[in-house]
Amino acid sequence: MTIVDVNTPGGRYPIHIAAGRLDKIAESIPADATSIVVVTNPVVAGLYGERVERSLAATGKRVLRVELPDGEQYKTWETLNLIFDALLGNRCDRRCVLVALGGGVIGDVTGFAAAVYMRGVRFVQVPTTLLAQVDSSVGGKTAVNHPLGKNMVGAFHQPIAVEVDTDVLKTLPAREISAGLAEVIKYGAILDTEFFAWCERNAPALRALDPEAVTYAIARSCEIKADVVSQDERETTGLRALLNLGHTFGHAIESGLGYGAWLHGEAVGCGMVQAAELSADVAGLPLADAQRIRALVEAIGCPTVAPDLGADRWLDLMQVDKKTEGGELRFVLMPSLGAAKMRTAPEDAVRAVIARTVRIEDSTALPAVVTEVA
Repeated sequence: MTIVDVNTPGGRYPIHIAAGRLDKIAESIPADATSIVVVTNPVVAGLYGERVERSLAATGKRVLRVELPDGEQYKTWETLNLIFDALLGNRCDRRCVLVALGGGVIGDVTGFAAAVYMRGVRFVQVPTTLLAQVDSSVGGKTAVNHPLGKNMVGAFHQPIAVEVDTDVLKTLPAREISAGLAEVIKYGAILDTEFFAWCERNAPALRALDPEAVTYAIARSCEIKADVVSQDERETTGLRALLNLGHTFGHAIESGLGYGAWLHGEAVGCGMVQAAELSADVAGLPLADAQRIRALVEAIGCPTVAPDLGADRWLDLMQVDKKTEGGELRFVLMPSLGAAKMRTAPEDAVRAVIARTVRIEDSTALPAVVTEVA
């Protein structure tokens, strides 16, 4: 088993990475827990619900299950209330422990519920998508979406453990794997050129879920994120904001098309291509490196052409972004690969990138799979 430690002012906790961790989740439940509430969705519950609950039953605690609707479009305040209804209806107290069993939506909503229920209870992340394993389950960001912006209502609340079972990736469709890999290559692009080059060499193995390659990719991604979060848990210095490479463009895609039309990782992958283009235009990124980013996003199976939302609509959507300050759009840009910075960009430069990177003929189509891996 690989263990990555996260150490922040908001809490210190381990990330356990190995095959079969679903059967070991009870090890992460504190002895003083009074009840355990598994929050999941019908798809994940059908695959792993009973197995996880059998593992948790070994604690001798009361185990409850809450099933939320599946999909980014349900990452809402109304869905959040379903968790509160269950907690209050079953008289769960401050020593209850929530278990987020699912992808990024389940993790974010469950974490937010844990952050605010009785002013804060403990929770364990059990991510079942690659994207959640390498990104959203780590670092304590929790939130729900608002019709005017993604993740605009939330809180920082660290889990007490993250349980990453690499076996669960075998049940994911290829599109979900590609979406998760977008967040993996992001870490190399912003902070680790050697890891980026490793991803270039190993893209086929990663898409094919080679166990050694996937385990290393997850562990290295978590190590980079843990290091960043330990230094800047609440984005006060600007370091943690660098983890949002591609997200300003990507969130606009998600909001503009409607949550769920594109997977989050697909939108981020495409957003990284756009951020690389903008970096080449205004931040000095060599064109060859911008082309490497585009080629790798394509190699992992994510879209590299954005939907045509209309330039004005793009700018309106990007204004509803947590990195915007005083009405100025701020982007994570790369003067060089592996050395990301936060900075503003002229509106005319942003419009030029949008014009070069959108698909005009079909603005609503789902991103195509580049190739299938045998």
